[in-house]
Amino acid sequence: MFSASDHVHMSEALRLAARGLYTTQPNPRVGCVIAQADHVLGRGFHARAGEAHAEVLALRKAGDRARGATAYVTLEPCAHHGRTPPCAEALVRAGVVRVVAAIGDPFDRVAGRGFEILQAAGIAVEVGLMEAASHELNIGFFSRIQEVRPFVRVKLATTLDGRTAPADGTQQWITSEAARRDGHRWRARASAILTGVGTVLADDPRLNVRLDEPHVSPLRVIVDTQLRTPATARLLHDNGAPVLIVCADPADAQRRAALASAGAEIVVLPIAGAGIDLHALMSLLVQRQVNELHVEAGAKLAGALLHAGLLDELLLYQATNFLGACARPLIAGAMLPVASWKVIDERRVGPDRRLLLRASR
Repeated sequence: MFSASDHVHMSEALRLAARGLYTTQPNPRVGCVIAQADHVLGRGFHARAGEAHAEVLALRKAGDRARGATAYVTLEPCAHHGRTPPCAEALVRAGVVRVVAAIGDPFDRVAGRGFEILQAAGIAVEVGLMEAASHELNIGFFSRIQEVRPFVRVKLATTLDGRTAPADGTQQWITSEAARRDGHRWRARASAILTGVGTVLADDPRLNVRLDEPHVSPLRVIVDTQLRTPATARLLHDNGAPVLIVCADPADAQRRAALASAGAEIVVLPIAGAGIDLHALMSLLVQRQVNELHVEAGAKLAGALLHAGLLDELLLYQATNFLGACARPLIAGAMLPVASWKVIDERRVGPDRRLLLRASR
């Protein structure tokens, strides 16, 4: 059904969409190409929430030449008035005669209505070209809308013997500087970064994004059942993104006031088992429009997410050294039945090996 030119133009639209990888959340990453046969008339991609959508930018560049052309878009054109007018209506006004979309938009205010607007105007609509690539680019958005929870990715760094830190818990870099730079790119594409209070107390991390590229700083979330986070923690004083602390015991008013004065927002969630109800946490993050949740935590919280069935992807950096059998493990908790994980990417990052593994459900 799709020609060689169709594939070329949709590939370019996907490359354009990826330019918004660090900046569009909570919106999806979308690219658009307006073309006549092999000739490109206009290109655009969505950069930030509240700014023009990909289709509008591509139509501006195409101008009057868009009449009679084909629009290639990586996601169904929106059909509702949000911060910007509906893109489906903009395509109708521009006079395009065909729209090729990679995938439909599951958001309930769109969900086929964009295609209906186009078809009602006599525009030919074809869907499904490079669908998997578009879904992958927006895997967190689809998870939030369809699964009603963020897509959860846990980043872990390990030695060759599967250890993460010396037995005494002293802070020590395991992986190379190149791997740590790479990790910041994964932070940047997330809507939120999650850690546990144990990591805050042991390492005093900033959990910010240190990249030169434009990015939207992710929300930083601390799971802190008994509200032990010190008001002096670095992540509360680095002028970075907001900090959300979820707890079960709000502790004394003075401690809460000190954390609030330092800029933290505190939310009380129910207990499940030995800690915070992680499913309730996911519901809270959906309300905050979190698409991809990037987890950098110790073995306890990583293990709890795994046991709760909330872990979608492992981002695993493996260094070429050893720490010994007494050092700390990757995952804490009782043994689980053997889970099926699929390696979807494997590469070298500096001297280290990086594996991206996805849970088979």
